[in-house]
Amino acid sequence: MTRQPLLPRRAFLGGALGLGAAGLFPVWAQSGSPGLRADLPSLSGDDIRLTVGHSAFTVGGRTGHAITVNGTLPAPLVRLREGQNVRLHVTNTLDEDTSIHWHGLLLPFQMDGVPGISFPGIRPRETFTYEFPVRQSGTYWYHSHSGLQEQSGHYGPIVIDPAGVDPVGYDREHVIVLSDWSFLHPHQIMAKLWQEGGYFNRNRMTLAGRASGRRDQQMSAADRAMWANMRMDPTDILDVNGTTYTYLINGHGPDENWTGLFNPGERVRLRIINASAMTIFNVRIPGLPMRVVAADGIDVRPVTVDEFQISVAETYDVIVQPNGPEAYTFVAEAMDRSGFGRATLAPRLGMSAAVPPLRERPVLTMTDMGMGGMDHAAMGHGTGGDAAGQAPAMSHDMRDGANAPQVDLNPGVDMIAPMPKDRTGEPGLGLENVGHRVLTYRDLMAVAPNSDTRAPTRTVEVHLTGNMERFMWSFDGRRFSENPEPLRFERNERVRVRLINDTMMAHPIHIHGHFFELVNGHTGFHPHKHTVNVLPGGTVDFDLTADAPGDWAFHCHLLFHMHAGMMRTVTVRPLDGGAA
Repeated sequence: MTRQPLLPRRAFLGGALGLGAAGLFPVWAQSGSPGLRADLPSLSGDDIRLTVGHSAFTVGGRTGHAITVNGTLPAPLVRLREGQNVRLHVTNTLDEDTSIHWHGLLLPFQMDGVPGISFPGIRPRETFTYEFPVRQSGTYWYHSHSGLQEQSGHYGPIVIDPAGVDPVGYDREHVIVLSDWSFLHPHQIMAKLWQEGGYFNRNRMTLAGRASGRRDQQMSAADRAMWANMRMDPTDILDVNGTTYTYLINGHGPDENWTGLFNPGERVRLRIINASAMTIFNVRIPGLPMRVVAADGIDVRPVTVDEFQISVAETYDVIVQPNGPEAYTFVAEAMDRSGFGRATLAPRLGMSAAVPPLRERPVLTMTDMGMGGMDHAAMGHGTGGDAAGQAPAMSHDMRDGANAPQVDLNPGVDMIAPMPKDRTGEPGLGLENVGHRVLTYRDLMAVAPNSDTRAPTRTVEVHLTGNMERFMWSFDGRRFSENPEPLRFERNERVRVRLINDTMMAHPIHIHGHFFELVNGHTGFHPHKHTVNVLPGGTVDFDLTADAPGDWAFHCHLLFHMHAGMMRTVTVRPLDGGAA
């Protein structure tokens, strides 16, 4: 997919990231200790060698075990150019299988890197060579698709420069990789979640009906009784959060002050990648507006905002233009406000700016319960019941499957959203009343007209289902381990996919091997994405041209949700050569 002209063409002025030689990584890049340079170790060329292995990782004065690529966390920046043919030789030095998925790249399915779907994986002490033509440009990333290795550090950024002049004018760039780190082994995290879905939630309601740490929200007795009757928690925002996570920016904790340099007046391109396992971030730079110019690697018509929510596996490119000599704080605040990643943009090293305190923690509302049509008052600011102040009659079951006949109503499904609604015009949980401009999906508009103007021939509904208390996650009530039928598309079929979130958690849904057109009201100019965040009780429609033959993963990109079963295979046939 070739990016289309966005702004008047200017000469490419170069970035801050050098193209380092393979294997030459500075000491600062090998741990989370404070660094003196703002760039990332970088690899480029037609033959790139990557080695997956064990490393020690230090942050906040503690050292733990990481799984890294070429010994760094995050992994080296892989810098490619549209039109080249690349060979990526990946050697596994672990005692377990590994893999690399090239997130967002358009390639033959055998090169996609998902064990059990598109290839067998990379066995210990073996090397696998990924080889494919580079068909696009933009900001992407790569990560393991084996077990829970991604949580341990197995992820890194990709930047693909356009074949010609970049239509986005800028003077300097910084790649910013957001992630979450825990000293708990990922399997320990998973075990705790299976024992108690809200294990990491330290923000539960008090007996007085307030969320811990909040003074402004008082829940009525009727509302408390309703939530208790359904055994659901209005403070359950992120399954894993700042109680165990340290939030990293380019491998650095918030106290380490990773610094990206600029000269006053420069147009600075920030390529922001959410490579976390479980964290949805709210990104802002107080005092510095951001002009969004790309989403998931594809150019969009510029839109200026003060903040945006970036879900797991999404990428956004923004242009900022600091004109003075002062420093600015880059804040990536966890959606539940349990912690943040912090960096600095400054004209010289050693500078810093004020770090804003964590904001009030959000709580879920009836809209998040899938009762958008009944949201007379936010759950924390009123009764949340009917016009007479009475809570609607509901049982814990809440599993009326009349509108979801394909859902298997087993114990892994604790609710079906009774009145889900399109929430693409909302900024994300907790950002409704922040007092400044926040990006929504409806702000995104393609630069060029959508190339496939055919109307979809059918609509495929997929329900995002789960049981939060038991930490069970699925599509249509069926976990991946239960071998649900693949989603089958004819090659080049035009289909509309409707995602319906029957749970009270946001889910970033990712399809491999394809971009889709997010249906957001800009008919003919819908933005292209590969990952979309579906808000609780919300729906998202996207139009897909199934033009990539093969078998592809389709899953929630919250790592532990995918591991628990929120995944499915998409099959596009016939294959090249007419094979069925």
